[in-house]
Amino acid sequence: MSLSFERTQSVAVLGGGPGGYEAALAAAQLGAQVTLVERAGVGGSAVITDVVPSKSLIATADAAVAIAQASDLGVELFARGAEGKPLKPEIAINLSAVNQRLLALARKQSDDMRATLVEAGVRIISGHGRLETNTSIVVSTGPGGTDFDRVEADTLVVSVGAAPRELPDARPDGTRILTWTQLYDMKALPEHLIVVGSGVTGAEFAGAYMNLGATVSLVSSREQVLPGEDKDAAAVLEKVFKRGGMNLLSRSRAARVVNTGDGVEVTLTDGRVVTGSHCLMAVGSIPNTTGIGLEAAGVQMADSGHIQVNRVARTSVPNIYAAGDCTTFVPLASVASMQGRTAVFHALGDVVIPLEQRRIASNIFTAPEIATVGWQEADIEAGLINGVAHKLPLTANPRAKMIGIKDGFVKIIAHSGSGTVIGGVIVAPKASELIYPVAVAVERRLTVDQLSRVFAVYPSLSGSITDATRAMHQSYVGG
Repeated sequence: MSLSFERTQSVAVLGGGPGGYEAALAAAQLGAQVTLVERAGVGGSAVITDVVPSKSLIATADAAVAIAQASDLGVELFARGAEGKPLKPEIAINLSAVNQRLLALARKQSDDMRATLVEAGVRIISGHGRLETNTSIVVSTGPGGTDFDRVEADTLVVSVGAAPRELPDARPDGTRILTWTQLYDMKALPEHLIVVGSGVTGAEFAGAYMNLGATVSLVSSREQVLPGEDKDAAAVLEKVFKRGGMNLLSRSRAARVVNTGDGVEVTLTDGRVVTGSHCLMAVGSIPNTTGIGLEAAGVQMADSGHIQVNRVARTSVPNIYAAGDCTTFVPLASVASMQGRTAVFHALGDVVIPLEQRRIASNIFTAPEIATVGWQEADIEAGLINGVAHKLPLTANPRAKMIGIKDGFVKIIAHSGSGTVIGGVIVAPKASELIYPVAVAVERRLTVDQLSRVFAVYPSLSGSITDATRAMHQSYVGG
């Protein structure tokens, strides 16, 4: 559907990550004149150095685990020796080839996204952009800032993303001390990778490299990995990590990281020193908002440097919107995309539904994956919501038994009295896919009885969702 305007509206987007890409595409579909300014490539760091390559690496690690555990299902791999005797082959990881593949895949995804925008009529300018006024962006397009372009627009959308946070005494050098954007330059699997930070990024990479065959130590400042996530889910992942041989250093903080030439030394605040071959710093990120003219344009910023936005991604300046990790909203690629679309719909007068944080589905790509949506059991315990939680282990699921799943569960959160589904947690292989029906239930305010009446294939992992909701029926008879 295209909107009719008295004159053609113009939209300028600064940053081509998921938020900027979707904003530009939506604006073009609504008939606006659109210009996208991007310095690294369409898709931004999410596609080129972050989400796409990291999840591709994790997929390779999952494949390695599947091969290693195939014997549990009765599948055994052998080669014939000189005398015809079977020899069990070793699983080898060619990390250089793995990294070449995932970076090529990321670049191809970026190229595809660029082609989609061009086909939609979006003008793309490569260069560093900054806001000159609340209606214009100045772009440095030449080497050393010698050439400039200026873009005037009725609406500006800022989607400049974020970069890895660096600690003063643990500066990444791209050789031994690395951020998650620098991992893909490694030619061989690290002998001993020390991961500093047990949040989502740290846990994902620690698990991936463990499954690829590296020795891994995980430095966690909390008692348990994944602070802030569902405690039961974190406990499952921690058990899997320990079973895989990972060295978990809980209640530990890194004070200093030094490249010794042939390895790294990580000094903890309690004086202990952990030695390894490489160190990954996964201590959060900072928004790329410095020096791009936001304050001069009147855009309100948080103390952290993030852009203050409301539920339709609007900033304190009426015609300037912002999307993605540079904002005060949830830092997820899917959220950035939704913010970008929402911003343009609001700016151009299309139908818009304000974003609701409690309806956002998220996923941690560990093995097993951890997917969540809505209110959580911790919210019930804290008295923030009246609810009931029911957890069903995957070991009770017949399909899980067939494919050898040993860890995981489905947890449904329902509102007391009404039985409305208000949240859920799934810990399982491909939990990112399984959470969708629970997210639909949260979005559409379905009751546990309504969700339980949806037919699930037998046998299937999704059957655990209906089993869990059926088990909750007694408390909500007549729901």
